[in-house]
Amino acid sequence: MKNKYLLASTPILLGVVCLIIYSMIGSKVAPDGTLEEPFFLIPLSYLFVLIGIISILFVAVISMFKKVKHN
Repeated sequence: MKNKYLLASTPILLGVVCLIIYSMIGSKVAPDGTLEEPFFLIPLSYLFVLIGIISILFVAVISMFKKVKHN
Protein backbone atom coordinates (compact mmCIF):
# COMPACT_ATOMS: atom_id res chain seq x y z
CA MET A 1 0.00 0.00 0.00
CA LYS A 2 1.35 3.39 -0.93
CA ASN A 3 2.02 6.01 1.72
CA LYS A 4 -0.62 8.36 0.40
CA TYR A 5 -3.36 5.73 0.86
CA LEU A 6 -2.03 4.85 4.29
CA LEU A 7 -2.12 8.50 5.30
CA ALA A 8 -5.61 8.93 3.85
CA SER A 9 -6.93 5.89 5.72
CA THR A 10 -5.58 6.97 9.10
CA PRO A 11 -8.79 8.86 10.06
CA ILE A 12 -10.80 5.66 9.52
CA LEU A 13 -8.50 3.87 11.94
CA LEU A 14 -8.96 6.70 14.45
CA GLY A 15 -12.74 6.39 14.09
CA VAL A 16 -12.61 2.67 14.82
CA VAL A 17 -10.36 3.32 17.82
CA CYS A 18 -12.89 5.86 19.14
CA LEU A 19 -15.67 3.27 18.93
CA ILE A 20 -13.53 0.65 20.66
CA ILE A 21 -12.66 3.08 23.45
CA TYR A 22 -16.36 3.96 23.82
CA SER A 23 -17.18 0.27 24.21
CA MET A 24 -14.38 -0.28 26.71
CA ILE A 25 -15.26 2.70 28.92
CA GLY A 26 -18.96 1.89 29.04
CA SER A 27 -21.60 3.89 30.84
CA LYS A 28 -22.81 4.07 34.41
CA VAL A 29 -25.50 5.76 36.43
CA ALA A 30 -24.31 8.27 39.01
CA PRO A 31 -25.78 8.27 42.53
CA ASP A 32 -27.95 11.27 41.63
CA GLY A 33 -29.50 9.36 38.70
CA THR A 34 -27.63 10.96 35.80
CA LEU A 35 -26.12 8.85 33.08
CA GLU A 36 -22.35 9.15 32.71
CA GLU A 37 -20.97 8.00 29.37
CA PRO A 38 -18.36 9.18 26.87
CA PHE A 39 -21.02 10.05 24.28
CA PHE A 40 -18.72 12.49 22.46
CA LEU A 41 -16.75 9.54 21.07
CA ILE A 42 -19.64 8.37 18.86
CA PRO A 43 -20.00 11.51 16.69
CA LEU A 44 -16.23 11.93 16.75
CA SER A 45 -15.79 8.44 15.32
CA TYR A 46 -18.40 9.13 12.60
CA LEU A 47 -16.57 12.34 11.72
CA PHE A 48 -13.22 10.55 11.47
CA VAL A 49 -14.67 7.80 9.28
CA LEU A 50 -16.31 10.37 6.99
CA ILE A 51 -13.09 12.36 6.68
CA GLY A 52 -11.19 9.15 5.93
CA ILE A 53 -13.61 8.09 3.19
CA ILE A 54 -13.52 11.53 1.59
CA SER A 55 -9.71 11.66 1.71
CA ILE A 56 -9.34 8.18 0.19
CA LEU A 57 -11.74 9.09 -2.62
CA PHE A 58 -9.88 12.36 -3.20
CA VAL A 59 -6.49 10.60 -3.36
CA ALA A 60 -7.88 7.92 -5.69
CA VAL A 61 -9.39 10.49 -8.07
CA ILE A 62 -6.20 12.56 -8.13
CA SER A 63 -4.13 9.42 -8.81
CA MET A 64 -6.47 8.38 -11.60
CA PHE A 65 -6.26 11.80 -13.26
CA LYS A 66 -2.46 11.79 -13.01
CA LYS A 67 -2.33 8.31 -14.56
CA VAL A 68 -4.61 9.34 -17.44
CA LYS A 69 -2.62 12.55 -17.98
CA HIS A 70 0.66 10.64 -18.34
CA ASN A 71 -0.79 8.25 -20.94
